[in-house]
Amino acid sequence: MIESLNSPHVARVKALIGSRGVKERKAAGQFVAEGLQCAREALNSSSGPRIGTLYLTNNGRSKVEEVSDLSAIDVVDVSDEVMKEMSETITPQGILAVCKIPQVSLDSIQLNGSRRFIYLSEVQDPGNAGTILRSADAFAMDAVIASPGSVDMYSPKVVRSTAGSLWHIPVFESVSIDEVLAMGVNAFSLGAEGSKSLSQYQMSGDTVAIFGNEARGLSTVQKVDSIGVVSIPMPGNAESLNLSAAASIVMYHLSNMRP
Repeated sequence: MIESLNSPHVARVKALIGSRGVKERKAAGQFVAEGLQCAREALNSSSGPRIGTLYLTNNGRSKVEEVSDLSAIDVVDVSDEVMKEMSETITPQGILAVCKIPQVSLDSIQLNGSRRFIYLSEVQDPGNAGTILRSADAFAMDAVIASPGSVDMYSPKVVRSTAGSLWHIPVFESVSIDEVLAMGVNAFSLGAEGSKSLSQYQMSGDTVAIFGNEARGLSTVQKVDSIGVVSIPMPGNAESLNLSAAASIVMYHLSNMRP
């Protein structure tokens, strides 16, 4: 059991979640996932990021062993003090995994005329990004694609916000909108200025729904003529919706249009 706060294991984890975490994660091809839910999904899912090392306290081990087989996993036992030093959360569950970032490209996507994709255009808020990915999983979208300049989809806050859905749906990062459109998909974006209501929108073939930056909107794709704009009718008094809430409404609509 690791009890020293100066252990290289502690330094390794803290580097992945620290102020230089984005660079460290990309260089190492690894990210950190905390808690029982993420560990359970990582251990039991047949796809998604694989666990490299699983750090457990005595209490954490008892929780994980109830739901998953650890025989094929590199498990490192740590003290409660070491876990607290490695964790970003105030009250750690005693379960922390260092996972491998999947190496994927758009070439792996196979279109079939009914694919549904979500594109995040310079979305910055990790809570929004994680919640959108979770909704994409819930509504059976085929992938979440993030533009250059979007939040790191493997940052600790995004990973926590996905509540385990990161292991259920493919994620592609740093993909330009031109690359997405070159796949031959139909595209639409969401905006208050949309001339067509979402309820009137009818899909035709493989489709990507585009969501823009929380403050600036769709600055990176406004000049792409092939992208239509739809709006969500709001008969109430609120002027706008949170990005993740609006995205969930769109994805629910798309899921009901599946053949």
